[in-house]
Amino acid sequence: MQNPAASKLRTYTPRERNFYLAGMFGQNIMYSIIGIYASYYIRNVLFIPAAIVGVVLVIAEIWDAINDPIMGTIVDRTHTKLGKCRPYLMWAPGLVFLTTMLLFMGAKYEFGANVSMWKNVGVVAWAFGFYLCWDLAYTVGDIPLWGITALMTEDEKHRQKLQALARIVGGFGSGVAILAFQPISVAVGQSMGSERSGFILVALVYSVVGCALFQLVGIFTREKFHPPPTGNSVGMNFKMAWQNKPFRQILVSGVLASPRNLTMLIAFDMVTFYFAGKDPGKILYYIALIGGGLFVGMFTASALTPKLLEYTTKKKLYNTVNLVDVVPNVLIFALYLISLNVRGGLTNVALLIPTMILFAVKGVALGIFSVLQTNMAADAVDYEDYVNHRRPDGVFFSGMTFLAKINTGISTLIYAFLSAIVGFSGLNIEMLQSMADSGSAPRELMRRGSEAVVYHYSNTNYAGGLVTGSLTGGQLFNFFTMMFFAVTIIPAVASVLAVIPTWKYALTPEKLDEILVALQERRRVEGELAEEE
Repeated sequence: MQNPAASKLRTYTPRERNFYLAGMFGQNIMYSIIGIYASYYIRNVLFIPAAIVGVVLVIAEIWDAINDPIMGTIVDRTHTKLGKCRPYLMWAPGLVFLTTMLLFMGAKYEFGANVSMWKNVGVVAWAFGFYLCWDLAYTVGDIPLWGITALMTEDEKHRQKLQALARIVGGFGSGVAILAFQPISVAVGQSMGSERSGFILVALVYSVVGCALFQLVGIFTREKFHPPPTGNSVGMNFKMAWQNKPFRQILVSGVLASPRNLTMLIAFDMVTFYFAGKDPGKILYYIALIGGGLFVGMFTASALTPKLLEYTTKKKLYNTVNLVDVVPNVLIFALYLISLNVRGGLTNVALLIPTMILFAVKGVALGIFSVLQTNMAADAVDYEDYVNHRRPDGVFFSGMTFLAKINTGISTLIYAFLSAIVGFSGLNIEMLQSMADSGSAPRELMRRGSEAVVYHYSNTNYAGGLVTGSLTGGQLFNFFTMMFFAVTIIPAVASVLAVIPTWKYALTPEKLDEILVALQERRRVEGELAEEE
């Protein structure tokens, strides 16, 4: 069904689109370096034990569950000359910069004799206290950043293109952080004699660039229409979101898919300890091969998604890519098991090339999934506007922000739990770091069930106390097998679970066309009435 007023639809200019995408690039840089902070820095540089990380992240998830819908409600109640999203995009980047730098300046957790318990309590309090502050600052900017895509245009195709481009450009921003942040930090840290100092300095450079780009959105974009503010309470918004069937299906599916984030979460540990050791050049090489394959797949899929939707429905494509994602995950774990009997393991070219290709296939599935998730959330906003004459952009896109965080949170909790089970935590990680620094290849020394000691460790802590320990071949085998199982088999199960809520997705293409035409006509009439008054 064609809309007779389609030619009059208000939409963004190329200049606004470009500034929006630049901001998305910068914002994703910031999100990814904090992802590295949570997945690598606090465990492998500050050495905070995995069990503590897991407990505190439960608190962080509760905090997320509170602040995301509150921020969404605040956005939907906002009505200013700048609009409902832009006011927050004007000052959120500065808060993100400040809290990011405070995070990286935390001190190390200490082991051994003469260590002050209160010093370690302070280390944990600093690391996670400012993490909660960063999360709040990020939420203030992230919900309006995605919400404004539904207000920059009335044209659904333009919105789909903008959201697809946002995913692609955001992915590039993440790639700039993920592919280079760690190896550069390690290299700078080696030159400074302190890995922690290297991370702090590189975080400063990345944060200046990322937040400056993020700031451009608030300054240079415009909202094309200004829906009236809603007066709903947080509780009412929870009820409204849950009663919106298409949104509920996407939300539940996204939560079930959370463990897929284990791939990105564990990538740095896997590259550092299994593939590369502490050689910055090798770290960059393997991140480029493994992570590069993943990102190439994501970028390609994000760009192709609008085209694919010309030949199929969102529901079919969404469910299909989730099921297809099972195949590369299972095959990667099979290659790892084969590699146990091959010299060099997965670094052997005969196994490395298919591993890289399979990670690229995983990237394709993840890229399509991400774009469709955002598109379908925007459709749910239109559905709510059509049925109940209210447009909860802030609340529904806070749901997407919540999903992104809960995906990371659930994945981190799973990884912390598995790490605690196999002893990949605290002092053992400090020993493994020392082993990698010494040039030993932990991968070559792992042996299933072996009690033979393959590395002895002795050091002194800040208080002058002795810290000693050792690693066995069996411990190394457990560490690495846990990593590959968490990167592949658990995400495969999550992908299957993710299709259960959307198997009978409520919003058909015919119904969506009917909704969009009705909304555009309603806005045209309301605009004419406003002009007459």
